[in-house]
Amino acid sequence: MQKNPIRFLGLIGLLGLLGLVTGNMGFYGFFGFFGFFGLVRQADDEMLRHNLARAGLNAFIVSLLGFPVAVIAGSFFESLQTVAFLANYIGVLFVVQILTFVMSFNIYEKRGDMR
Repeated sequence: MQKNPIRFLGLIGLLGLLGLVTGNMGFYGFFGFFGFFGLVRQADDEMLRHNLARAGLNAFIVSLLGFPVAVIAGSFFESLQTVAFLANYIGVLFVVQILTFVMSFNIYEKRGDMR
């Protein structure tokens, strides 16, 4: 039985420890990646690969729609407040991408079909 490689995304959760060292609370969100270690016992098969690809496509579409909005908004405004807003916007967009991937993957896995 082959192990699936998605479990290695759990290692990104170690970045959450930087929040303890630096005091920056923004790093604590990385602890959520430890949930990918729950996929250690799941076998790597074609259905899993297919569902990962579909969930990855959904997250890619979110970024494809979200990042151009940030670039266009940044080109219109060049003040320091706008730069701070764009930094927060890109951070929130990263979170939305990860949540889109995880929720899509869970829905596809529970459904169990290969549409």
